[in-house]
Amino acid sequence: MESTQLVILAGLVIGLIYGAVGLLSGFCLMSSMRGWLAGGDGRLVRTYALAIAVAIGASQFLAGSGMVDLGKSIYLQQSFSAPVLFLGGLLFGYGMVLSNGCGSRALVLLGRGNLRSFVVVIVLGIAAQMSLKGLIAPARIALVQATQTTVAANSLPSLLVTFGPGDAVSRVLAATVIVVGLILFAFAHPKFRRSPGQIAAGAIVGVLVAAGWFVTGFLGADDFNPVPVTSLTFIAPIADALQYAMLSTGLTLNFGIATVGGVFAGSLVTALATGSFHLEGYSSPRHMLRSAGGAALMGIGGVMAFGCSIGQGLTGVSTLALGSFVAVAGILLGTTAGLRGSLRVQPLAVA
Repeated sequence: MESTQLVILAGLVIGLIYGAVGLLSGFCLMSSMRGWLAGGDGRLVRTYALAIAVAIGASQFLAGSGMVDLGKSIYLQQSFSAPVLFLGGLLFGYGMVLSNGCGSRALVLLGRGNLRSFVVVIVLGIAAQMSLKGLIAPARIALVQATQTTVAANSLPSLLVTFGPGDAVSRVLAATVIVVGLILFAFAHPKFRRSPGQIAAGAIVGVLVAAGWFVTGFLGADDFNPVPVTSLTFIAPIADALQYAMLSTGLTLNFGIATVGGVFAGSLVTALATGSFHLEGYSSPRHMLRSAGGAALMGIGGVMAFGCSIGQGLTGVSTLALGSFVAVAGILLGTTAGLRGSLRVQPLAVA
């Protein structure tokens, strides 16, 4: 089997596992933030924190051992626009609240029969493609070019190197501090410690991020036909998947498209197997309009931020890229604004 085919097959398997785990555990940053800020069930945010910890630890191990060159990913660029990353994160975070979930969550819920998620996926994909290559692309590119800067240190380890420690020590130190802090935060919550399902979900999702790096950065490292080094992310892949579904002739499958298909299939099979599949739709035209508007914000903001709550929140952060932390700060602030304060999105009844 050629390396490209192996990468596509592995992407499908990773997506299948993520779809099943996402449906069974409710893994979602927006739901995590909502529960945490409301002072209710805080287990989901701990699940997310554990996923980040595992993703960072495993990904940095792969990088430190020389198995994967994370520097080839889009996250560790020497030149980037912090304002655009932050603004994109804000738009994505707020849009996530409007749509009641991110792109990956929409794929998971679509597999369970949620027709609202079908609208979210379609609108998100169109808006993302418009931002990547369409009508909005020139404005986005001009904004990036006007605000981007070239930095000497583009990650936490490279920043620590400037203070004296070597590359290996800086990598271990930066990763250890963050991983230990996140694990302590997660397991300090009594209910989380008594939730083996949530613990397993966080660990599995974190491992899937590292698996994506391994698949594309090691198995896909063909000297004659290399594949882009990437892992779990859903904004550009959803846009690519929609384009492939419409214009597959002349286009080729890739890791991202396979992962998107896998997430939907994994959720669908799990929903059917557990008897949780059921069709549901919008409660009103206003509900649909708000959901579609949120999806558009996620598509545009996700492209500007180089990723979503998974693509930056897990995959980008696993590289310890400084730009990823900027984007995640925007996502968290946008989500918080949508859940609390004067910009809070008022809940609507769901059919």
